[in-house]
Amino acid sequence: MGNRTLIDAKGAFCPGPLMELIAGLKLVEIGDEIEVLSTDEGSAMDIPAWVDKVKHETVGIDQEGEVWHIVVKKMK
Repeated sequence: MGNRTLIDAKGAFCPGPLMELIAGLKLVEIGDEIEVLSTDEGSAMDIPAWVDKVKHETVGIDQEGEVWHIVVKKMK
């Protein structure tokens, strides 16, 4: 099992959380996960769509209050 990195992008609006995820993916190893925290509801749709397009894996999407927790696994 890989490591998990947390990106706190609360308060940022699209494409901010996605840009932070893209930057974070460059810093982690294949098999590692990144959890993005976002208060922008658009992130819950935009991030998984981008992840599918570039062939990574969306592990989970949960909402707690107004914060979205989007977990992405680096696949390549």
